[in-house]
Amino acid sequence: MLRLLSYFARRQTWRTGLHRVAQRELPLALVAGGLPSIPRLAGEAKSYAERLFTFPRIGSLTDVAAAEALVRPAREEGVEFSSAAVELVLELTEAYPYFIQEYGRHAWQAAAESPIDREDVERAHPNAQADLDEGFFTVRFERATTAERRYMAAMAALGVGGQASGRVAQRLGYSDPGQVSVVRANLIDKGLIYSPDYGIVDFTVPHFAAFMQRNVA
Repeated sequence: MLRLLSYFARRQTWRTGLHRVAQRELPLALVAGGLPSIPRLAGEAKSYAERLFTFPRIGSLTDVAAAEALVRPAREEGVEFSSAAVELVLELTEAYPYFIQEYGRHAWQAAAESPIDREDVERAHPNAQADLDEGFFTVRFERATTAERRYMAAMAALGVGGQASGRVAQRLGYSDPGQVSVVRANLIDKGLIYSPDYGIVDFTVPHFAAFMQRNVA
C-alpha cells in the first residue's frame, strides 16, 4: 500500500492516485486537523463535502483528559501535581491542550520541589500568560489588518463567548452587519474567528477576547 502511494506521489497527481486506490478498493483513510472554520471552507471548495467527510469538533479537553495531559508527563519524571494545582491549571487554561502545556512548563519551573502546588501555579501564571500573549496571541493578531483588528476589538468589548454579528456591527457604528461582512469573512478565512451558529461570531481559540481586552480593546 505504501509503495503504491509513493509511486503515485512521484509519477502522477494525488487525485489520480486516490482514484486508482478507490478503483482497486484499497483501504485508505485520510485524517487532517484544522480550525473550526474547516467545515465551511471544505463545503465551499467541494460540493457535497459534508457527505465525503466527517468533521468531529475537537476543542478543549474533558477535565479527566486535561488532568491526565498535565499530570502524566510530570509523573513519568518523578514529579507530582497536587489536586489543587491541577484544578487551578484547568481553570486558567479552560482545558485547552496547548495552554495546559505552557502552564505545566511554567509551573514546573516555578516549583522548588514535588509536588507542584497551587501556589506554584499562581506564581507561574504571570509568566505563562505573558508567553502566550507574545508567542501565541500576538502572532495571530498581527496577521489581521487594521479593520480586522477593530472588528476583533469590538467582539472582545462585548465579552467572552459568541457574539451576535449585528451587535458587533453596531459596536463599530454600523446599522447593518452587511456593511462589515467582508471584514468578518476575511477574519474567518484567516482562522481568527468562526461562526458557531447563524449570525454568531466567536474567536477560534479560548482567551483571545481576554488578550484583546488586556492589550487592544
